[in-house]
Amino acid sequence: MAIVVVGGHSRSVGKTSVVAGLIAALPEFDWTAFKITQYGHGICSQNGESCHCATDDHSWAISEEKDRAGDSDTSRFLAAGAARAWWVRTEQGRLAEALPTIRRKLAESENAILESNSILKFVKPDLYLTVLDPATADFKRSAQEFLDRADAVVLHDTNGEQVWSGVSLKPVVTRPTFHMRPPDYVTGDLVNFVRNSLEVHDHRGH
Repeated sequence: MAIVVVGGHSRSVGKTSVVAGLIAALPEFDWTAFKITQYGHGICSQNGESCHCATDDHSWAISEEKDRAGDSDTSRFLAAGAARAWWVRTEQGRLAEALPTIRRKLAESENAILESNSILKFVKPDLYLTVLDPATADFKRSAQEFLDRADAVVLHDTNGEQVWSGVSLKPVVTRPTFHMRPPDYVTGDLVNFVRNSLEVHDHRGH
């Protein structure tokens, strides 16, 4: 089994679009997809408002997506061709509590692709891609923490514009970089890189 993790430095930089694009471009991998959302106490991590992201016990929850209409992020994974899709919600800093269940779901998967940065604290993927948008100022601490573990960078083409402050990209300066312009988040070169990387992994039998 191969495990791919797609992270990014902020919300709304295209992580979900990259995951969905890779699922669609690499159907032979029969992906199980995971989206991991961490939120504050009773607060949605997406918009700062109280909402259904908060589980009843404010610890963690996991649910399987069944809707293939593409209306939610996990639904987009199914619409792109994923065999199964799971949405993991945890309170900030309590992802470890969901790990036994996540590992069980991973063990049941042919191959898995996860949208998350924080999962890297607990899982060593075969491939970690980080999505960076120099025009989006926010840079999560988790993204900085794991930047040096990125195998490749998916970089928004912003014609040289960069609004980050105090962020060094030295950890990834030698990594392969795949430029993209929305709505095309996944290029042929990126697809070939992922396929070839996972074929090497499979050949080695790890």
